[in-house]
Amino acid sequence: MSTTLVSVSELQAHLFDADWCVVDCRHDLMDVGLGRRQYGEGHIPGAQFAHIDDDLSGAKTGRNGRHPLPDREALAARFRAWGIDDDTQIVAYDASGGQFAVRLWWLARWLGHERAAVLDGGWPAWLAATGWSSTEPPARPPGRFSVRPSLEATVDADELQRLLAQRAVLVIDARAPERYEGRVEPIDPVAGHIPGAVNRFWQANLADGRFKPAEALRAEYEALLAGRPASQMVAQCGSGVTACHHLLAMRIAGLDGARLYPGSWSEWIANPARPVATGPSP
Repeated sequence: MSTTLVSVSELQAHLFDADWCVVDCRHDLMDVGLGRRQYGEGHIPGAQFAHIDDDLSGAKTGRNGRHPLPDREALAARFRAWGIDDDTQIVAYDASGGQFAVRLWWLARWLGHERAAVLDGGWPAWLAATGWSSTEPPARPPGRFSVRPSLEATVDADELQRLLAQRAVLVIDARAPERYEGRVEPIDPVAGHIPGAVNRFWQANLADGRFKPAEALRAEYEALLAGRPASQMVAQCGSGVTACHHLLAMRIAGLDGARLYPGSWSEWIANPARPVATGPSP
């Protein structure tokens, strides 16, 4: 059972196993149709396609961020449509260092499904090693997936604001430094960051497009935590997607218990009463 990462060679060995399901999560925040087009042009043989907006997010209200969590039962129905059972090994991939595939990994765990992993290196690593792609839609029978107790925890905006005021939590903002600092904001209507949040760009978890070794990640996160337990860390980003990269990296490092703020920056700023900070300091 793989619960964090799967290598290209491991996936190749199990590609057509009935109890393995590969899901293509390629996406582009500035061109939301790109992933679907890329999937149509070529994907890992047998892979399903998951759209970040349509499949892996819920309805937007204007107050709950750009990628609110989906309804749990609706997501479980989507898993069943992809042919996923309770004992299926899910392997998610993208072309962006895991930036979007981590959403499916986290959501599977949120539904209580432990056998979920990200393809290390993603689509570029797969193509470089195998040169193998397909344009054929997958043929899998419907699965028998059930929702079980969640393996992941979340915080909402009100709880996060209270914990920050009490200095009882370390918030890690996964966005690029220029967005965190408020120097540029290409997506959301307000620039800056949650006061008290520290910045660790999600790409800091990678080396040459793959996740750093567990011991390196552990050292880096322990330095950030500065003696805190991992359970006192909350990950956030622009909309709750890329923040999951930190949660996966921490699990690789053996640091369990960190939580996700699903609404993240895009939800935080939807309420003008919430404070905003700019600049490089928390």
